[in-house]
Amino acid sequence: MENVNVVPQVNAPSIGSSAMLVELKISCWTGRKKDKSASATVTSQNYADKGTASVNKKLLGNCDELTAIQKFVANARNTNYDATMPWSDLGQRLLTMPVYFKHHPLLTGLQTEFYRMSDTFCNNYTWEISRAQARLGDLFRREDYPTEESIRSKFSFTISYIPLPDAGDFRIDIGNEQQQVLKDHYSEYYSKQLASAMDDVWQRTYKALSNMSERLDYSGNDKKKIFRDTLVDNVIDMVELLTVCNVTGDGKMTRMANKLEDALRGVTPDGLRQSESLRVETKRMVDDAIKSLPSLDM
Repeated sequence: MENVNVVPQVNAPSIGSSAMLVELKISCWTGRKKDKSASATVTSQNYADKGTASVNKKLLGNCDELTAIQKFVANARNTNYDATMPWSDLGQRLLTMPVYFKHHPLLTGLQTEFYRMSDTFCNNYTWEISRAQARLGDLFRREDYPTEESIRSKFSFTISYIPLPDAGDFRIDIGNEQQQVLKDHYSEYYSKQLASAMDDVWQRTYKALSNMSERLDYSGNDKKKIFRDTLVDNVIDMVELLTVCNVTGDGKMTRMANKLEDALRGVTPDGLRQSESLRVETKRMVDDAIKSLPSLDM
C-alpha cells in the first residue's frame, strides 16, 4: 500500500474557495455535582485514605427531559463530525462547500430543536427540583442548584463559519524577512492540517469497508451473520465523502470512489442476505478496495 502520510505541498489559498472551517459549540447543563460530605462518609466507612473516593450525584435524579437533551447534544456533535474533517485542536472542522449546502440546514434544524427542548426543560425546572428532593433524600441540598434566572444560560448552541486564512495575508509591520518566516510557518501548518483531514477520510473509508468485509464473511460459521441495511448505506456514503471531500483533487480518492461505486452497483442488503454468489463477489471487490487503500496508521 502507498504511503499517505507524506505532507502534500499545498499553497494556502488553494482550497479557500471550495472549503471553510465550521465551529460548533454546544453547552448543556450536566445536572451533576460532587457531594463532598457523602464522599468523606464513603471514604471513612471503608477505612480509605482521604480523597480516594468520590460521590457524584445526579441533581435531578433520573430526569427524562434532561437526559433527552444530553443525548440530543451527543447526536448533534456526531452529525457535525460525520460531515466534516479535523482541522484544529480548538474544535474547528474542515467543511467543503458541496457539503455545506446540505449540512447547514441540518445544523440549524438541530439548533432549533435544541432550544425547543431546553426551553421546555427550563420551564419545568422548578418542578424538577421539587421532584428531585424526594428522589435524593438526605443527599438533597438546595444550594447545589443554579437559580431559575441562570439555568437558561447553561444551554447554548452556536454555529460559526470561518474562511480559511490566506498564507500571504500577514498584515503586520515586522519586516519582509520575518513576514516570509511567518508565511512559511503557516504554509507548513496548513499542509499538515490538510494532510490530517485527508487522512481522516481514508480512515473512515477503511472502517466502513473492513466492517462490510467482516460481516460478509460467512466462512467457518454455522449461522449467517446478521447485519443491518446500513452496512451498504455506510459504504455508499463513503463514495460521496471521497468525492465531496477531495478538495486537493487527489487521483487516489477519485479512483477509490469509482471503484466503490462499481462494486456496489445493484447491491442491496436483502440481495446480500439471500444470494451467496453476490455476497462472495461483493466481499471480493471490497477486499480488493481495502488492499488499494493508502497505508494508514491504524
